[in-house]
Amino acid sequence: MTFRTFLASLFVALSTTSALSHEFWIDPVAFFVPSGEPVVADIRIGQEYEGSAYAWIPRNFRLFEIAQGDKRTPVEGRMGDRPALNQIAGDGLAVALHVTTDSRLAWSEFQKFEDFVRHKDADWALADHADRGLPDAGFAEAYSRYAKSLISVGDGAGADREYGLLTEIVALANPYTDDISGGFPVRLLYRGEPRADAQIEVFAKDAEGQVTITTVRTDAGGSAVIPVTPGSRYMLDAVVLREPSETLSAERNVVWESLWANLTFAVPR
Repeated sequence: MTFRTFLASLFVALSTTSALSHEFWIDPVAFFVPSGEPVVADIRIGQEYEGSAYAWIPRNFRLFEIAQGDKRTPVEGRMGDRPALNQIAGDGLAVALHVTTDSRLAWSEFQKFEDFVRHKDADWALADHADRGLPDAGFAEAYSRYAKSLISVGDGAGADREYGLLTEIVALANPYTDDISGGFPVRLLYRGEPRADAQIEVFAKDAEGQVTITTVRTDAGGSAVIPVTPGSRYMLDAVVLREPSETLSAERNVVWESLWANLTFAVPR
């Protein structure tokens, strides 16, 4: 087996396990980067804010960039690079963006699908599944990931914004320069529009590596405030479940599609 084949096989293995409550996120080695030093981050898949890293493999992503205001720079690399992101960025708030290609997951047991949709606050899909006359086993889902990470370079000044991802969590404050003692405000979007009354899962990892998982709900404008603690890292995750387009359904033989938005950041001590 060639090195390239091994890497591709590894990615498939990781993708295949990313069902149920497995998240996908950008995991910076450091959220605070001195001027002139590279931004270094892994791309991870796992549970409870722990997971395996995968390499820089262009065919597995649609977009991989570092954004700073209006400037968007593709993440360059060589096949198999790990960490997947290792690149110099200018001073300010660097927003790493990563959008995967579509993957496919087959559901062999309806109970597992039911557990997944309930966990991700999409209970409505159970009735819809029955109304559409879909089988209880042997059906498939397509999924794609829309990850962002906020990284402070130098002074860390700047602001996140909407970057046109299909689904996206937008930070409404800079965690490195703004006062977020009252909580960290975000807005959840789908197709550029706010997602009202939607669940955001919050993974908080303290300085000792202990992870606490909670949820918040967005308001009518798609906004929510995340309680935060100095010295902790955070991962936010929100899932859109929808019927696939006719094209995607035919190409991938799927009856559901999930879109996973994710945002990581840290809170200074």
